[in-house]
Amino acid sequence: MIALAALRARAAGLVQSLSRDKADTLLLLAGALTVLAPHAGHLPPWVSALCAATLAWRTVITLRGTRLPPPILLLPLAMAAVGGVFLTYRTVLGRDAGVAMLVLLVAFKMLEMRARRDLFVVIFLCFFLLLTTFFYAQGIGSALMMAASIALLFGAQLSFQFTGAAPPLRRRLWLGTRVVLLAAPLAVTLFFLFPRLQGPLWGMPGDARSGRTGLSNSMAPGNMSSLALSQDTAFTVRFIDPAPPQEQLYWRGVVLGAFDGRTWVQVGAGLPPGATIDVAMRGRAVRHQVTLEPTGRHWLFVLDLPAGLPRLDGNPAAMSPEIELTAAAPIEQRMRYDAVSHPGYSLQAGVELPGAELWLALPDGFNPRALADGAALRRLGDPIRRINTVLRRFHDEAYSYTLEPPLLGRHSVDEFLYQTRAGFCEHYASAFVVLMRAAGVPARVVTGYQGGEANPVDGYLTVRQSDAHAWAEVWLAGRGWLRVDPTAAVAPERVRRGLASALPGANPFGIGGFGFDDTGSLLSQLRFRVGALNNGWNQWVLNYTPERRHGVIESIKSGALNLRTFAALAAVALLVWLAHARRARRRGDPVDALYLALCLQLGRMGLARGADEGPNAYRARLATLAQLGTSPLAAPQTQAATEFLRLYSAYRYGPRPSAAGLVATLTNLLTKFR
Repeated sequence: MIALAALRARAAGLVQSLSRDKADTLLLLAGALTVLAPHAGHLPPWVSALCAATLAWRTVITLRGTRLPPPILLLPLAMAAVGGVFLTYRTVLGRDAGVAMLVLLVAFKMLEMRARRDLFVVIFLCFFLLLTTFFYAQGIGSALMMAASIALLFGAQLSFQFTGAAPPLRRRLWLGTRVVLLAAPLAVTLFFLFPRLQGPLWGMPGDARSGRTGLSNSMAPGNMSSLALSQDTAFTVRFIDPAPPQEQLYWRGVVLGAFDGRTWVQVGAGLPPGATIDVAMRGRAVRHQVTLEPTGRHWLFVLDLPAGLPRLDGNPAAMSPEIELTAAAPIEQRMRYDAVSHPGYSLQAGVELPGAELWLALPDGFNPRALADGAALRRLGDPIRRINTVLRRFHDEAYSYTLEPPLLGRHSVDEFLYQTRAGFCEHYASAFVVLMRAAGVPARVVTGYQGGEANPVDGYLTVRQSDAHAWAEVWLAGRGWLRVDPTAAVAPERVRRGLASALPGANPFGIGGFGFDDTGSLLSQLRFRVGALNNGWNQWVLNYTPERRHGVIESIKSGALNLRTFAALAAVALLVWLAHARRARRRGDPVDALYLALCLQLGRMGLARGADEGPNAYRARLATLAQLGTSPLAAPQTQAATEFLRLYSAYRYGPRPSAAGLVATLTNLLTKFR
């Protein structure tokens, strides 16, 4: 503690010893750093390193008071940076390349601040760069960080505006913060009531999908295991009806039926012409609301099996013959929709399956051992026995569930089934479907998400990219398509409790009660509260659509806030303002109160202060009257009054000293005058 206090005192002394120009420049550098730092996560490392070196160079120049580098040195450096951006992105246009250029421009401009105009150019560039931060992150943490950066930049801008002695740093930062706080009510009002253009923040070709993760329309060994390492949110769900148990939370996505020996893709053909989808719903319906994160793809995820199409504003939904839900346009912004699903259903439960050859096809020349094993299963007769035989094999034999399976070659299914025996969900789903098709049972792979984490704070279920999952569907005559999850035979905890239970990680602190997996731990409770806060931000700020704005306006028009309510709110606001004004008057500056008391005393003695007369002019008049012998004051009174006015003038118009000691001195002088 003593060392920390000494270090703090030394830093304060160093700041106080700096000249006005140096201190203002360092404040501007700090503001620019808060603007540039959030971009380090998505920019190439060389851009971040070059910006850091440039800011450090400018800091050394400021502290030492040396000259700025000449333009003949900066020009080649800037040209080399532009060339580096072009080599990295193959363009200097677009979102990512444009942001990199703007970041480098702000950093290099720091080395070219030769006039007052350049200072404001840097500040305005920083304000513009702030907007680009929301290309990559729009969470509540980013919003708070940007608000702090704006306040810091305003403080730096105000510092350059003072022509005389500048107020202390704390006061300048508070002035910048007050500007932000004063603008906040107007910004909130415009946000909720003013129409806005819809669409992503950036729409240049090739930029919209950069940095996106999620399911694709194909599946090969390693696809799902790579997603399992991502904790990014895929979507959140609010259940209107009671939620099904964890093992029934299958979020249907893409159905894959064409296999080339390694990769599964969509069949494309679907049902034959004239055929219809035979679906019968059983049991209770589950109404839920999904908030889908932007993916740049068309897929919509709902609880298996959807009873109909969700209604999307401006982006109609469609359903494929395989019960895949898609949007007409790629999902480039957060989207919320309502859905109704039935965990119990019968899908194409006829005696024959139209287009059955699509779901029995296997490529020639691949996985001969698996094809032979599947053909041997035909002897069992009953398809249920064939299915259970394969599942029992996965459960009883030495198969393992892992995020790091060995690499597979040409015969990927054979190598997995008979050699490595270690894989993730896509390995088990792929091998199971191949065995079923070889055994004469129509089968296909379904990819989506399974499970999710319920937040006890706000009641929302968060489904992350790590919940990506692959399972199988088999068709049985009279029963239709049935879901079969081979992963549950190997790692049942994956389906019952999630991926973290199937692949347990070490406690981050090694102390009970502090782990992430324990829902009652301190860290988990904190994580749930932060998650609820972020989800509320997403629901009420980032997902504030024109339809919701229209609803707010209509509620105002329909009398939700009628005249009486408005008058009551206005009266309460007026009372609060009057109370604040009264408190402010009571908390007035004690130095000003003493000055007014002196002016009142002098006025009673015939020396009232003129309306346009400041303390210096007032003191000069009192001294002149005393020299001419026409003053009604005695010499000690004149001396006390003039000294009082001198100290007050220095306090009011010079650098602000502490008022504590001055109040005692002025009180003593006023007492002498009286």
